[in-house]
Amino acid sequence: MLEKVKETTAYIRSKVTVEPEVGIILGTGLGGLTKDIKNQEVLDYGDIPNFPVSTVEGHHGRLIFGDLGGKKVVAMQGRFHFYEGYDMKEVTFPVRVMKYLGVKNLFVSNASGGVNPDFEIGDLMIINDHINLLPNPLIGPNDKEFGPRFPDMSQPYDYKLIALAQDIAKKNGINTQIGCYVGTTGPTFETPKEYQYFRIIGGDTVGMSTVPEVIVARQMGLPVFAISIITDLGVPGKIVEITHEEVQKVGKEAERKMTLIMEEMLQNL
Repeated sequence: MLEKVKETTAYIRSKVTVEPEVGIILGTGLGGLTKDIKNQEVLDYGDIPNFPVSTVEGHHGRLIFGDLGGKKVVAMQGRFHFYEGYDMKEVTFPVRVMKYLGVKNLFVSNASGGVNPDFEIGDLMIINDHINLLPNPLIGPNDKEFGPRFPDMSQPYDYKLIALAQDIAKKNGINTQIGCYVGTTGPTFETPKEYQYFRIIGGDTVGMSTVPEVIVARQMGLPVFAISIITDLGVPGKIVEITHEEVQKVGKEAERKMTLIMEEMLQNL
């Protein structure tokens, strides 16, 4: 794994001039933020050695380097999921590469289903904790160069970044929620009883990504900020049939608010 990470990092450095300070992972239907990145240098996943390829609609499959919010960034326009058939080391491989490219902070976004009865479709939820119901990406041999065998997870999401995001949202009149994200394997959407279970165990939203990437980022010492767009509701009385296309549509409608928050956060880092 370490050799592959270094090989991929060397290839990317040979193709782009940007030295990124911040890594950004964009979720389903949330790739529009990349339009604001200036002086872009783009690599398709398919051209990058050892990189998986996105197979889900709404995930374009490109690494985009450039300037955003006064910072040098690398954005993943499309992520990888366990349900696509990739193992957890493949799902989280880009996070390790970002770290070796010099990234100092990781920003993550996703589309998720709200199980908190106070949430509405289109809400933004800043993630302050998670519950992992996916295989842990650190299972297997551990290379000490990546980080400790048993990483501390008492602060998976950086408190300072959370506070900064809340201040920016308030200043711009953007209402945000805050809460716990439950990570599941997918690819099915949840049953009513599963939604109920996730709420009982402490979840506010549920989705099929994010948690593995955050675990690996924390092992490698990267502070993380993550935000969910609530694209459907798993609340009794509000559960309706949902499709992937509808998730993408809601994500795009709320994306502008998320982009504003992230760009201003970058300006303040």
